[in-house]
Amino acid sequence: MRYHVVTIFPDIMDSYITESIIGRAIEQGLIEVTSYALRSYTSDKHGRVDGRVYGGGPGMVMWVDPIIECYEDVVKRISKKNKIFKILTVIFTPGKQEFNNEIAVNVASEYTDIIFICGRYEGIDSRVLEIISAGGETVYEWSVGPYVLTGGELPAMICIDVISRHVDGVLNNSESIEENRVSSHAMYGRPEVYDHKGLKYKVPEVLLSGHHANIEKWKEGK
Repeated sequence: MRYHVVTIFPDIMDSYITESIIGRAIEQGLIEVTSYALRSYTSDKHGRVDGRVYGGGPGMVMWVDPIIECYEDVVKRISKKNKIFKILTVIFTPGKQEFNNEIAVNVASEYTDIIFICGRYEGIDSRVLEIISAGGETVYEWSVGPYVLTGGELPAMICIDVISRHVDGVLNNSESIEENRVSSHAMYGRPEVYDHKGLKYKVPEVLLSGHHANIEKWKEGK
């Protein structure tokens, strides 16, 4: 899986994607994450990529031209580098389809490349969606929850993390995928008894019994 992040802050994701499971997956060549500096694609002499909203209103809107210039460059790079590819484009928009595990599973199995267009300020010029859709590409508008964030970079990181867990080899053990487990998400490690402020917090006896059938029933909430 190859991820392409269109953003005005190309370095913002580095500390996250270079660590732990995602960082290891990148090192192993299981996934790729590339950020594209949107300001590199603007024709504005001051390097701006946003301006006032037509019709009035607070805040600034991200201009269509640098985003489309960047997007078309990303698509060109993908097609030049890879013989086989299938691209999904994602624009993060509050109030749209809420991203979830089911979506992640489907996307991980269907696409080779995902382009995340990260908005800022009041949002992205609506013609970006119109132009990309008119070109025949698959475009989804996703939300990552019932709230508004200051930019699309954090949602992109969330989606990269969730989707990558469903890419073969990213998790060493497929049973590590929590949503494939039985209903109970309760889990315990050492010590068997934890004494805190005079109270003893114990691991449930059934988990110490070695009786696998009973343990599975406990996990299922039976």
